[in-house]
Amino acid sequence: MSFNNKTIKELHDLLVAKEVTATELTKATLEDIKSREEAVGSFITISEEAALAQAKVIDEKGIDADNIMSGIPLAVKDNISTKGILTTAASKMLYNYEPIFDATAVANAYQNSMIVVGKTNMDEFAMGGSTETSYFKKTKNAWDQSKVPGGSSGGSATAVASGQVRLSLGSDTGGSIRQPAAFNGIVGLKPTYGTVSRFGLIAFGSSLDQIGPFSQTVEENAQLLNVIAGADSKDSTSAPVQVTDFTSKIGQDIKGMRIALPKEYLGEGIDPKIKENILVAAKHFEKLGAIIEEVSLPHSKYGVAVYYIIASSEASSNLQRFDGIRYGFRAEDARSLEEIYVNTRSQGFGEEVKRRIMLGTFSLSSGYYDAYFKKAGQVRTLIIQDFEKVFADYDLILGPTTPTVAYDLDGQSHDPVAMYLADLLTIPVNLAGLAGISIPSGFVDGLPVGLQLIGPKYSEETIYQAAAAFEATTDYHKQQPVIFGGDN
Repeated sequence: MSFNNKTIKELHDLLVAKEVTATELTKATLEDIKSREEAVGSFITISEEAALAQAKVIDEKGIDADNIMSGIPLAVKDNISTKGILTTAASKMLYNYEPIFDATAVANAYQNSMIVVGKTNMDEFAMGGSTETSYFKKTKNAWDQSKVPGGSSGGSATAVASGQVRLSLGSDTGGSIRQPAAFNGIVGLKPTYGTVSRFGLIAFGSSLDQIGPFSQTVEENAQLLNVIAGADSKDSTSAPVQVTDFTSKIGQDIKGMRIALPKEYLGEGIDPKIKENILVAAKHFEKLGAIIEEVSLPHSKYGVAVYYIIASSEASSNLQRFDGIRYGFRAEDARSLEEIYVNTRSQGFGEEVKRRIMLGTFSLSSGYYDAYFKKAGQVRTLIIQDFEKVFADYDLILGPTTPTVAYDLDGQSHDPVAMYLADLLTIPVNLAGLAGISIPSGFVDGLPVGLQLIGPKYSEETIYQAAAAFEATTDYHKQQPVIFGGDN
């Protein structure tokens, strides 16, 4: 029996009423994963034994009626540390790495009696936008297996979109949650920087990385964020804010809410059909009582250039720790310490990772630091100021999540610049440390389109309020791909 069409609330009610046990739900989820895995390739590791052992403990303890996540299965992106479960970051460099600790987000999930059923595929070290740079496999789009799922959290997105799991965790450094959510027609949130602890997240760009939730619906997304968010003494960048109930405004109307529509988000490089879809969605928000007005974010056009200098520079620093000495892959043909370093990194890292390390190292090098890294930091400040000016007058910003729908597998993997430009609309949110969500807003050429809502820092409740109002009055989120029993 499959339970993947039921909401978390419905599953919770079944568990509390003892109509199903956590073990039965976990077994059914593992069956759903296995039956669809060959088609989409969402997982690197399926942790069947550990998941069933965990479910047994939860059943013996009893389901907590006041905890909606008690006994609920969860998939976790493979750059998020899980004690005793392989955590590879989809790289040959960490092909055999089993952490001895859990990431704080995972520990929080365990404390809420959630069950980790496996680790999802991703772009290597989260560097990529199509989940094609993984050392292990290429993940395929849930709606059309000839298309990319987006990245870097492609496996986490397709696991939810294809009905393998109801909830999953990803990470977002420049759009890695929102872009695959858009490509697969599901809900994905990048929380405000610092809302979710980065402790145990394998670092890519430390000033940009943020763990966040994937789900089928807006409310489920907020329910999972309730579990994983919170201040953490183990993470110096964790925000010392009191976590409220992120579902608190869901169901409230949005009459009078002021929403900005940046002209740059509907300009050059945006597929005309995507633009039309977003303008129709904006009209829908107006019908719900929101006030939509055009604004300008003039420095957003520099976002991609700024991001690839800052993120690559931080990556070149963060990835120095992979040296073949302590853990992970080690080259066998080395005869000196220098050769251990050089050969291990040459053989252990993939092409995209090496490309970004070189780009970052160059940007930080003597003679170029002022021209590149320092200048990028200054323009980042201008991008932040653009957002602050808009949020002085508006509650949220609305726009497309991606410039196009999902493209063909191998369609852009040989053109790094085209791949980088696909993050045009998501990157500014990370540079400014803001919160952003992607929700389904329709279809173009039979493939899902994502609508992005961006809010100021710590505005997740308002973002969820607006997203849920749109969701409640449309049926895009109810449409499922064929692999999930739909007819699309």
